Amino acid sequence: MDSIMARQDINRAFEMAVFVAVVETGAFSAAARRLALTPSAVSKLINRLEARLGARLFQRSTRQLHTTPEGDAFFVQCKRILDDIDGAEREAAQGAAPRGRLRINCFVPFGVRHLLPILPEFAQRYPDIVLDVVVSDAIVDLLEDRTDIAIRTGKLKESNLVARKLGEDAMVVVAAPAYVAQHGLPRTPQDLSKHNLLAFNFRCQNETWPFLDEAGNTVQVAPQGNTCVSDGESMRQLVLAGMGLGRFSRQHVLRDIAQGHLIPLLQDYNPGDKELVHAVFVGPGLQVPARVRVMLDYLLEKVSLSDA
Repeated sequence: MDSIMARQDINRAFEMAVFVAVVETGAFSAAARRLALTPSAVSKLINRLEARLGARLFQRSTRQLHTTPEGDAFFVQCKRILDDIDGAEREAAQGAAPRGRLRINCFVPFGVRHLLPILPEFAQRYPDIVLDVVVSDAIVDLLEDRTDIAIRTGKLKESNLVARKLGEDAMVVVAAPAYVAQHGLPRTPQDLSKHNLLAFNFRCQNETWPFLDEAGNTVQVAPQGNTCVSDGESMRQLVLAGMGLGRFSRQHVLRDIAQGHLIPLLQDYNPGDKELVHAVFVGPGLQVPARVRVMLDYLLEKVSLSDA
C-alpha cells in the first residue's frame, strides 16, 4: 500500500509539472519539448488530469490555448507545491541551509521604520537567501502574488494562513504646529467636525476614529477631509506639511512628536486602542521552508513596537 501511495504522489507531482509546463509555454508541443515527451503524451496526460479533477483547465482552439478560471487557480497552487517540493529537496541536500528567494510584503510605515533597517544584518547571516521586498499598503493574496510573508495590521480575517504576532502599538491623532496655528486646536472630539481629517483610500468608507466621551463611553468620528492617500507614509508627509490631521500608530510618528514636528491631539479622549501587527504566511499542512522560518524568527528577535 505504501508503495502504491508513493507512486500516486509521484504521478500527481508529474501531472502538475506537465500542466505548469503547458501553461508557461502556451502549447502542448512546446511543453513536450521542454519535458522530452511527445505532444500526444502531454495531451493525454492533461485530459486524464481534467477527468480526474472533474474540471476543464484549458480552453482549446486550433490556434490558441488559454487557461480557464479553474486552470488559473490550479496553476497558482501547482507552482507553489512544486516550489515547495524543490525547496524541500534542496534543503535536505544542503543540510536544511536556508536558501532561495524570499518574498516579503509589508505596509509602508513598518517597512520604513522596522523592516528595511534590519535587512542588511539578515543578508549577512543568510547570504544564500535572495530578498524580494515589496513595501506597499495594498493587501495582497499570498498565493497569487507568491508572497512568503506578509506583514499586516489590524484584526485578521479567518483564512488558512498562519499568523505570528510581532507586537502592538498605540494609536494617536496628530497635527503639525503650522496647521494648529492656522486652524486652532481641537479640544473635544466634537471639534473635529471643523477640521480636515485625512483618510486612506484603500479602506472601507465607514472607517472611524474612536474617542472617549465625557462619560467614558467610546464614540466614533468618521474622518471627513479633502484628501485620501494610499499609504501611511504619504499621510505622514501631508500631515507634516500642515494639510490636516492624521491618525497613526504611535511608532510611526514617535520621532516627529519628540522633535516637535507633530503635536498629539485629544489625548484625554484617547481610548487607548492598539493596532496589532502580525507576520502572516501560508500554512498549516504545507512545509514552511527554512528561508521563511529564519525570517519569522529574525522578525521576532529584532522588531520592537514599544515606545521605548
